[in-house]
Amino acid sequence: MAISYRVNQSIPVVKFIDLLERSGLAERRPVEDRECMQGMLNGANLLITAWDGVQLVGVSRSLTDFHYACYLSDIAVDREYQHQGIGRELIRMTQKQLGSKARLILLAAPLAQDYYPKLGFRLHDRCWVLEAGDEVQ
Repeated sequence: MAISYRVNQSIPVVKFIDLLERSGLAERRPVEDRECMQGMLNGANLLITAWDGVQLVGVSRSLTDFHYACYLSDIAVDREYQHQGIGRELIRMTQKQLGSKARLILLAAPLAQDYYPKLGFRLHDRCWVLEAGDEVQ
């Protein structure tokens, strides 16, 4: 298996949704809302993809200023390709695109809580979330 990686290659929304479903991440994403999913792709300014031939097997989707912070919004690897270092390489390649002072920030999926410390991520206790529809008090 020779996995190839690409930086900022656009992908069709159907391939993105299919990968999220094959990775398990679809259960926490609005995959039934094609417009939202397309907006997620359009709004990302850093997209790293992993390919096995013509099959999309991994994606790292981020929003970043490239100098101070990078929010790694999605990191997904097809279940059949997990535990082969693809996620690690997607994160490495994401980091490589950033300036030397930029930090990676992410919210871990519940089943991935134990994965990120193995890569060197540190738990941060000051993350706050305001859900869509919630009003600022």
